Amino acid sequence: MAKKKGNRIQVILECTEHKESGMPGTSRYITTKNRKNTPDRIELKKYNPVLKRYTVHKEIK
Repeated sequence: MAKKKGNRIQVILECTEHKESGMPGTSRYITTKNRKNTPDRIELKKYNPVLKRYTVHKEIK
């Protein structure tokens, strides 16, 4: 019997402002999302320790 593939998948969030600033390093977070409820890419406000403030992080890949 085959195992059913779940709707919950792991995604990586990367800071958009950090890439544009040209500073070294990246701010990335790993989270999960429900593929069925949110098929498009997600955007969340997360803390960026290098910039020392909350910034928009977008899903990559």
